[in-house]
Amino acid sequence: MQHWLQLMAESLPSLLWAGLIFTIPLTLLSFSFGLILGLITAIARLFGPTPVAIVARFYVWVIRGTPLLVQLFVIFYGLPSIGILLDAFPAALIGFTLNIGAYSSEIIRAVISSVPKGQWEAAYSIGMSWRQAMSRTILPQAGRVAVPPLSNTFISLVKDTSLAAAITVPELFQAAQRIVATTYEPLILYIEAALIYLALSSVLSQLQVRLERRFARYGGMLEANA
Repeated sequence: MQHWLQLMAESLPSLLWAGLIFTIPLTLLSFSFGLILGLITAIARLFGPTPVAIVARFYVWVIRGTPLLVQLFVIFYGLPSIGILLDAFPAALIGFTLNIGAYSSEIIRAVISSVPKGQWEAAYSIGMSWRQAMSRTILPQAGRVAVPPLSNTFISLVKDTSLAAAITVPELFQAAQRIVATTYEPLILYIEAALIYLALSSVLSQLQVRLERRFARYGGMLEANA
């Protein structure tokens, strides 16, 4: 037991450093770009011309219907066969962004569709254009509803970044694998990595609860003033 505790203490800085340098940036960048892509895709499916909507539906269908690990392998190991070479981190970023974009687009599409039609009519009645109605009336209401599912998507992404180890991104989980290769102590090191992911997820879950409460109070104020 003392040996295991010593090994955990010695490996902790390396694991935390890998998380700080690779896991957290990969998560934040992928989610940010994926959210933008998801919004564009959702709007394309709801309001775009038929050819654009078909392309958006096809993208969502492909990404949601295939495993994330396979998508990463196609990007990192497959694309070089047609002359497209990517470093590990950009390949992972593209893969996670495409994945998050597809899943978040479904969330955004659903919450936009849930806004009552009367809100559109009210916006148009005071002279707003489609773009003004969307940005000032529809998206603020839809955003409040989207907070819980998008937060869950973000928390899942933190854990899914461990898959980037399969394409040689030196993030937290691969850092644990490298230490295992020299210490031959897979059980304790993988448990330690799992505990770090658990701690990150727990902190984010608490932040999610606070964010939901804040938006719930804000929504209540809007309803009271309506």
